[in-house]
Amino acid sequence: MKKARRILTALLAACMLGTGTPGAVTANAVTSVTTEAQSSKPVVKATIAGEKIRLTWGAVSGASKYRAYIYRNEKLEKLTDVTKCSVTLTGAKAGKEYTFAVSAYVNGGWTKITKNDLVKINFPGSSAIDGEEMLSLWTSDAAAKTELISYMKAITTEGSKDYIPIENRIAVFDLDGTLFCETDPNYFDCMLLEYRVLEDPDYKDKASDFEKQVAYKIKEENETGISHDGIEVDHGKAVASAFKGMTLDEFNDYIQKFKKQAMPGYYGMTRDESFYRPMLQIIDYLKANDFTVYIVSGTDRFIVRSLLYNSTLDLPNKQIIGSDQLLAADDQGDTDGLKYTFTDKDELVLGGEFIIKNLKMNKVTVIAQEIGEKPVLSFGNSSGDFSMNTYTITNNKYRSLAFMLCCDDTERENGNIEKAEKMYQTCKENNYLPISMKNDWKTIYGDGVTYKGAKARIKPAAK
Repeated sequence: MKKARRILTALLAACMLGTGTPGAVTANAVTSVTTEAQSSKPVVKATIAGEKIRLTWGAVSGASKYRAYIYRNEKLEKLTDVTKCSVTLTGAKAGKEYTFAVSAYVNGGWTKITKNDLVKINFPGSSAIDGEEMLSLWTSDAAAKTELISYMKAITTEGSKDYIPIENRIAVFDLDGTLFCETDPNYFDCMLLEYRVLEDPDYKDKASDFEKQVAYKIKEENETGISHDGIEVDHGKAVASAFKGMTLDEFNDYIQKFKKQAMPGYYGMTRDESFYRPMLQIIDYLKANDFTVYIVSGTDRFIVRSLLYNSTLDLPNKQIIGSDQLLAADDQGDTDGLKYTFTDKDELVLGGEFIIKNLKMNKVTVIAQEIGEKPVLSFGNSSGDFSMNTYTITNNKYRSLAFMLCCDDTERENGNIEKAEKMYQTCKENNYLPISMKNDWKTIYGDGVTYKGAKARIKPAAK
């Protein structure tokens, strides 16, 4: 009997009666199934109701109550007695098959149960890939990891109230500071412009006064930490003009060379290697669970595409969204696109005109325009991502989450404790889930990479 109780408890942790009142699962009797026919007895139907199993049957003439059983190891084991013609069972385990039966109490006795009276049902299992294994670079007690794994199990279990169809499993990620080193000493695209305008021997003497003004502002920010109002848009305009006329292949080749430069603030790492490895695991985990992943960045989309080209972050160009500059045919000149026809001799080139900076509210509109579906997961790290996060978790027809990275690691990364504390508070106020770079990650960039600004100075790692 004790063994029977343990089996039943493991199968169904609780039983809720048709009246809606919770009741304890009991095992008061163990009965064999007979082969004897019995008329006027319950015909049982089992259905999945969210995360529960519901048994229903038609009323039997003269019955004063009914008894629900679970059938296991060739034995019937009592669950509960009810007076109504239904019972709802909770505590079933995903991926398990259950067999039930119901007898009616008529004229002082229980109707007999035969093999033909048994009803089987498969409780749907979660198709979620093992998150603990895939997120091996996260600490065991990382709350964000635990929440994401729990979420994944819920939204991949068919029949669950939280189930999300594969076509609606959409996740959006910011780039700088969310997947990739944000400032060393400035954003990747800012360092690219500074190099192009102030250092590139093939261009620096051709740079316009405006491009030089922007580049020197970036250089000042790098050296003093002083920020300049409007630099985001000015930078976009300067990038557009500084690379005007390049084909997309030429622009990509230029960035491939630039991104091989050493990261100035780190030993043992080049610019194209500065992805946060725990976050790359998140993307792999989402893709393994049939998510479509988009990058929604404030960086120019063609720069992001080139940064990701032949990198450890494998996403197709159509899933990379960023700030935009004009494209044109190389022979188009100043002719409006409505008046120019692309020819077989034309190539697409950068048109030299900045269109939009993809930050803050602009991230929301571009998601609606280019993806056409509201994401269910959002990952960011700064105020530029607040709108995207809030859009994701507000009035979403599916269960949704928003995560924010907190730059609280000053030993392995160029963190900022003051900014991190503000972000923790923002997460609390807006129902975002914080990710601690310091406490949630076993590594950031992998072995052999050392932050030069760490308090405890370490010798350079061998390359």
